[in-house]
Amino acid sequence: MRLLNTTTKRLHVFLGDDLPAYAILSHTWGPLEITLQALEAHHQNPSTSSTDVTPETKSAFDKIHKSCGIALQNGYNYIWIDTCCIDKTSSAELSEAINSMFRWYNEAAVCYAYLSDLPPASYVLSRDTLKKCRWFSRGWTLQELIAPRHVHFYDASWTLRGTKESLRHVISDATKIDTLILANPAKMYSVPVARKMSWAAGRQTTRVEDLAYCLLGIFDINFPLLYGEGAKAFRRLQEEIMKQTSDMSLLAWLPDTTDEPLREIWARSPSEFTWLRHTPARLRMGLVHADPAHRVEHARGSRSVTREIQILLQLDTTVRLLRL
Repeated sequence: MRLLNTTTKRLHVFLGDDLPAYAILSHTWGPLEITLQALEAHHQNPSTSSTDVTPETKSAFDKIHKSCGIALQNGYNYIWIDTCCIDKTSSAELSEAINSMFRWYNEAAVCYAYLSDLPPASYVLSRDTLKKCRWFSRGWTLQELIAPRHVHFYDASWTLRGTKESLRHVISDATKIDTLILANPAKMYSVPVARKMSWAAGRQTTRVEDLAYCLLGIFDINFPLLYGEGAKAFRRLQEEIMKQTSDMSLLAWLPDTTDEPLREIWARSPSEFTWLRHTPARLRMGLVHADPAHRVEHARGSRSVTREIQILLQLDTTVRLLRL
């Protein structure tokens, strides 16, 4: 794992689990970001690189300097930033990094979420304000919200606007992720597959494949990346999930369109789980009964586990019968 020294702005490689305490940055990419190669070139010849500064380059370097400065002020000598801590020219390293990313965010001492389009203001953040931020609509930032125990949110001027703890109810309202999950990422593993899929509904990624790859950590899945496979990546993700769990809620999707009378068993994207974002909490929690491992633990308070599953599967009779 590469970490950026918050004082020298130089990269250091750490092998194994012997890692120093580190901060981690979560952000949305701009038109130009500082890559590992660009950062190393800057250190090798700073005078030359300074003559090539554009507004986009300056903004990208400012992001690194600001996040390093905040981390240093908070007592952290190292920070991880995806743009410059991964050698993206190496497909093997990129694959390893993406498969490890949830764990890296989870093990970080603190995550700084930079909302570049949140204007500086004194008003209290609301659900609608957060939903307008690009950070809350991107695929990769879903795990970056859930995995770290501590997340600090900064606006466009790098002013601290709140934490995941202080904003948990507003964030939950905006994302439909339960406050219990926001407070304790470990609770996520008892959440039904379909419900976790619904968290990603409506989120966007630049590449089609990343809509699946950004969810690997959410579902505790590891597999090689195959850029170029397109929408097959999301099908491959579902196949891997089915291999590792008996939670049949994975099949509780609804089609985006009714134009096709026949469909295969797999959903085409997380958007086909959107309906779960708008159902009562009790019904959504009922999906957990699809996994036999949870039947005893969650049977109390439910007269019939089997009946609850049937209600969920019969919401769209045609699709359910075709799949069963």
